[in-house]
Amino acid sequence: MTERNDELAIALFGELFMADQLARNRISKALPKGMELSHFSVLNHLARLSEERTPAQLARAFHVTRGAMTNTLTKLEWAGHIHIRPDWDDARQKFVALSPAGRAARDAAVASVVPLIADVVTNLGGDRVRAALPVLRELRHRLETDEA
Repeated sequence: MTERNDELAIALFGELFMADQLARNRISKALPKGMELSHFSVLNHLARLSEERTPAQLARAFHVTRGAMTNTLTKLEWAGHIHIRPDWDDARQKFVALSPAGRAARDAAVASVVPLIADVVTNLGGDRVRAALPVLRELRHRLETDEA
């Protein structure tokens, strides 16, 4: 990599890290009381999939340890937002599903966050955001591939 590309890479990742931190902070503040960003992320993921997942699958999807995912799932189960059941074919494994209360909590969280993120898109301009998405997706895919 040339010195110019090194500087460009540092600038790109610096902007990504700062934008990530600011977005997480804003979204966390907008979420309903008691809901953490990790809780919302898991509820949203399960709502989009509309099917059960194992804790290991969820940990892989979020690039966190199984222990970290277990901690999040324990809190979500305690709140009644998910159901965890044993795998009837393999007792060593469990399945996680979104409960009706979890879907309602996710929907409330989305309702509180959408105005915030929609405002960002409006201020940046829809065309500029659409143009940036393919680059961001490719960057994510490359980082995921490099991680494997």
